[in-house]
Amino acid sequence: MNLKDKVIVVTGASGGIGKACAEEFARRGAHLVLAARQYVTLCKITADLESRYNIRAVAVQADVSNQADCELIIKQALVSFEKIDVLVNNAGLSMRALFVDLDLNVIKTLMDVNFWGTVYCTKYALPEILKTKGTIVGVSSIAGFRGLPGRTGYSASKFAMNGFMESLRTELLKTGVHVLVACPGFTASNIRSAALAKDGDVHGETSMEEGKMMTSEQVAAIIADGIERNKRTLIMTGQGKLAVWMNKLFPSFVDRKVFNLFAKEKNPLIKN
Repeated sequence: MNLKDKVIVVTGASGGIGKACAEEFARRGAHLVLAARQYVTLCKITADLESRYNIRAVAVQADVSNQADCELIIKQALVSFEKIDVLVNNAGLSMRALFVDLDLNVIKTLMDVNFWGTVYCTKYALPEILKTKGTIVGVSSIAGFRGLPGRTGYSASKFAMNGFMESLRTELLKTGVHVLVACPGFTASNIRSAALAKDGDVHGETSMEEGKMMTSEQVAAIIADGIERNKRTLIMTGQGKLAVWMNKLFPSFVDRKVFNLFAKEKNPLIKN
C-alpha cells in the first residue's frame, strides 16, 4: 500500500506516537482523521499538517473508552472523506503500581481504553475497511507478549489486544484486509508520566531514562513502513525480539531477568 491519498484514522493523536504517526502519514501524502480527548491541541496539529503537507486533516474530540465516541470518529471520517483505508488504534494508557496495592478501577480504566477502545473503533471501521481492502493497526507493546511487574493492568490490556488482533487477522484472511500489530520497545513519550498510580491518579513522572529510548518519530516511521509493506507483526528493538523469543523458550530465566531490570528503575516497586 502506498499511503499517498489514503484516508487514515489515528486515535490518541494529540501527542506521543499518535502525533508522530500523523506527521509521518502526512509526509507520505495521506489524509487524516485525528481523534483524542484534547480537541484544541488536535485542531492545532491538523492545521499545521494541512499547511505544511498539502493534505486534508480533520480533528475529532473523542474518548475511545466511550463506545458512542468511537462510532462518532468513524462517522466523521466518512462524512469528511467517504472512505477509510487505514485505522491506527493507538490511544493508550499505562500504569505503575504493584497489584497488591492497586485500586481495581485502574485496571478497568486501562482495559476500557487500551482494549475496548481498539474493539469499538475496529467494529465501526471494519465495514469500510473491507470495502477498501485496507489495514487495521493495533499499537501494542512488548508488554503484550511478556508481563511486566508493576504493570499488571497494562500488560493484561495489551495481551487482550494482541489476542483480539490475531483472531481478527485469521477471520479476515481471505478478505484482502491487512492486520498489523506494532510493538515498540520503550519509547520516549508522555505515556509514563501520564501513567496511573495505584489510586488512579496520574503518576506525573517517568521511572526510566527517557533519553536512551526510541523516539516517537522512529516508531511512527516503522509503523508507516509496516503498513506499506503489509507486515504482520512489528517488534521494533533487538531487546524486544530477544525478550519475546527467550520468554517462549526459557520463561523462568526471563522472570528473573525482568525482575532484575525493573528493580533498577527509578524508585523501584520491586527490590532485590
